[in-house]
Amino acid sequence: MPLIVLCGLPCSGKSTRAAELRESLQKSTILPIMIVSDNDLFQTDSKDTIYADTSKEKNLRATIKSDVHRALSKEVVVIMDAQNYIKGYRYEVYCITKSAKTTQCTVWCNSPISEAKTWNEARDAAVRYSEATFDALVMRFEPPDSANRWENPLFTLLPTDPLPITELLEVLINRRAPPPNQSTQSQPLAATNYLHELDKITQEIVAAVISAQQNGMIGEKIVVTGSTEPLILPKRILPAELGRLRRQFISYSRTRPVDSLERIPTIFIQYLKNSIK
Repeated sequence: MPLIVLCGLPCSGKSTRAAELRESLQKSTILPIMIVSDNDLFQTDSKDTIYADTSKEKNLRATIKSDVHRALSKEVVVIMDAQNYIKGYRYEVYCITKSAKTTQCTVWCNSPISEAKTWNEARDAAVRYSEATFDALVMRFEPPDSANRWENPLFTLLPTDPLPITELLEVLINRRAPPPNQSTQSQPLAATNYLHELDKITQEIVAAVISAQQNGMIGEKIVVTGSTEPLILPKRILPAELGRLRRQFISYSRTRPVDSLERIPTIFIQYLKNSIK
């Protein structure tokens, strides 16, 4: 069912907005509302401890994403209340939503840094970010952009803005869900269609690899949609280099088209494996 992805600076009001959304949506739809929040996961380690440790933070993001994935299979509206500060991570969530054939929107809690810092300092010590952690998360935050299909529709809210419930319901309930990735569908390989799908599939795989690198997955198995083989990066690869390899693969594939779109992800992963040393 529909997903609302919240994002914003630390202490920008995401959890407050999540609670407001649940209350307002419960009055406007018969569907149950579920909040998946990272606040529920800070049990054994503090926020400072987790965000200072790349491995622990990666596990936190993976757990939240997994919880969202499971929730999307139920008849509920899901609100994802987490940092969600990495653009590539938000793209991964979009791919999950797309695979589930449901709708999604992004709500950016666009609070000024000064206000967010004041709210953080007013918190109890047990749930407060240290100044160093707060500043680090502010620096890491990648603002959403409505030009990105995985962040559109985008609702940007200042702290005093009312919730656009009518508009949210319109895009979540009445809007048609995006189709699943064509890489998982059997299609006739007309020349123009083949090149279009080749470009789209390889672009999405490169985005997934870049996102995995940002999540610290060097030396670990990276599994991409549609591929029967994982990719293990021996080192960090610059986006420009991945783009160059993608263009080479497309140029090669123009004259040697595969017999099925479903095979493109696996063949591209194999090509990356052989090209990255």
